[in-house]
Amino acid sequence: MAGTALLAVAVSAGVAEAAPAGGSAGARVAWRPHVRSAIAYARHRRGDISFAVRSDGRVYGYRPQRTAPSASVLKAMLLVAYLDRRAVRRRRLGPADRRLLGPMIRRSDNAAATRVLGIVGEGGLVALARRVGMRRFRPAAPIWGNSRIDAADQTRFFLHIDRYVVHRHRAAAMRLLASVIPRQRWGIARVVPRGWRIYFKGGWGSGTGAVDNQVALLRRGHQRVAVAILTTADGSHAYGKATLRAIARRLLRGLARAPRGRGRRPGPGPGTAPGSSPGPAMEIGRGH
Repeated sequence: MAGTALLAVAVSAGVAEAAPAGGSAGARVAWRPHVRSAIAYARHRRGDISFAVRSDGRVYGYRPQRTAPSASVLKAMLLVAYLDRRAVRRRRLGPADRRLLGPMIRRSDNAAATRVLGIVGEGGLVALARRVGMRRFRPAAPIWGNSRIDAADQTRFFLHIDRYVVHRHRAAAMRLLASVIPRQRWGIARVVPRGWRIYFKGGWGSGTGAVDNQVALLRRGHQRVAVAILTTADGSHAYGKATLRAIARRLLRGLARAPRGRGRRPGPGPGTAPGSSPGPAMEIGRGH
């Protein structure tokens, strides 16, 4: 990456992002990610790198609209799309559901993901992407790991991922995202700030370094921060994991010391009139 420029811009009024239906926005986090430090590191790493960090009302990132293959990060979308099916959302989860969803999320079982995709279809993923407000998601089948995602869309999804799940299945979904097996808890999961809890999914190109991605929600009380780091052409999985961990460590510096929120910050509701609320601040790094 030859060079970077860092932009700080305010999005025009009337396009503020509301929390999804089912709850207000979380408490504001009085903290900023260390974007410049992460960009400086990324410039000297092999591969193609992009990332985004999002809290309620604010988005920061480096090339956050660059699309990349999803790899197994898509499984978080498959989980939510499955739980939102009419045949599932109105009943309890049974053993058959758990045999599909548990292995797919906790140990990233590909066969389970393929079965879930066969149930929800590309249409289910596209419908979820529309609900979230994703702008660049493109599904792929039968090789679902080639679906295209970007960091901006994935942080938009993960920041309130629980609220895209029907209430009766919300706790089950979050338990799965919090219980990824130890050998897959690399990257962001190794640098979770003290006092915060992580819910996440990673994706990697069969250990080749072709793709190494992670998307995560960090939560402390009502405070939320979503992080997405997407890397391709790393050369090896070990190198990609090291990149993910180092970028996350730089981005999240100081988050453990951020003041705790004292409650929820009211978010603009679905009926907010255009121009009645300022848009989120954005700090975007981009390559030249």
